[in-house]
Amino acid sequence: MYPNLKYLFKDLFGIDNEFLSYLQSFGFLVAVSFLVANYVMVLEMKRKERDGVLKPIKTRVTPEQVKQERVSDLIGSTFIGFLLGFKLVPLFMDGTGGLSLQDYLFSMEGSGLFGLLLAAISGGYRYYRHSREPLPIEIEEKLIHPYEIMGNLTVAAAISGLIGAKIFHNLENWEEFLKDPIGNLLAFSGLTFYGGLLFGAITVLYLAWRKGIHWRHMLDIGAPAMMLAYGLGRLGCQVSGDGDWGIVNTAAKPGWLSWAPDWLWSYRYPNNVLKEGVPIDGCVGEYCYQLEQGVFPTPLYETFACILLFFVLWTLRTRIKVPGMLFAIYMIMNGVERFLIEKIRVNNKMDVLGMQLTQAEMISFVLVVLGIAGIVYFKRTPIKKA
Repeated sequence: MYPNLKYLFKDLFGIDNEFLSYLQSFGFLVAVSFLVANYVMVLEMKRKERDGVLKPIKTRVTPEQVKQERVSDLIGSTFIGFLLGFKLVPLFMDGTGGLSLQDYLFSMEGSGLFGLLLAAISGGYRYYRHSREPLPIEIEEKLIHPYEIMGNLTVAAAISGLIGAKIFHNLENWEEFLKDPIGNLLAFSGLTFYGGLLFGAITVLYLAWRKGIHWRHMLDIGAPAMMLAYGLGRLGCQVSGDGDWGIVNTAAKPGWLSWAPDWLWSYRYPNNVLKEGVPIDGCVGEYCYQLEQGVFPTPLYETFACILLFFVLWTLRTRIKVPGMLFAIYMIMNGVERFLIEKIRVNNKMDVLGMQLTQAEMISFVLVVLGIAGIVYFKRTPIKKA
């Protein structure tokens, strides 16, 4: 396992850099999943614009608006430069000074000198760029292509999605949350996919609607991307060993799986980021634990399944002409996949009408029902043309 990038680079390239230990493998792959999702959605937006489904957005730009945007951009760039210099430069040079990364980032520890230096460089460069572009003299009309707003949509989805994932995780682990509310809210671990999906989707749909993109088209654009992003995110769970593994699996590997390595059937997650299990003999370092017994590597199973389902959705996207239908199919696929994997996955269960169900199982069931209802609704209800 690679709890952080230091372990990964040391194992693959022989590079032993302490700064890499502050870059968590799970967080890195989640960031990659957002970037990949953004790329896939940009491709789909461009295709829909070529097909005439989406139209460029005509907007009026005044000199005063441009001036305000440049001032905001200058302030934002200067502030970000200060934060990078204040926190990241000393982190790279001297580490956290004995603090955990979380405590360091939320403390007042840092370098004011480097903060001011990078603030001046960042702000000065932005001022130089703006000075080379004269302000418009009169009101201008500008066409904005739908794909050009994807960067803002991705950032908004990332922020709201992380908030939603954190809220759902703490609701699912309420007793643990009550023991340390602040610590659990600020912790880098502990995220629930469906919370992130719900909050992120609502944010993106609202912002896209503000730009004139119908919510049904936006759902279809996001369906393949979300499936792929989820698969890559689960790869982060597998690589870091963040606890989203399966139940104990001590059964012998079946004959039909003889071609596969043993860890694909049962894995003990050595060096897992949770430091869970028993000590590893001869291991030196912070993450020197592995599970006492092998378990199903369920995050890896979900990665394989979701990448396969992504290609299915990617193939269907040009064949399905009813807006919203692709997303309904995505909900059914996602719900069935997650419901099945929950049967061999470690999770907290709740008593619901005499049945022991996990939060994910209940949400998966709802997704399948909504997906079926969505197919019926979308097929019977065409989009009204303006």
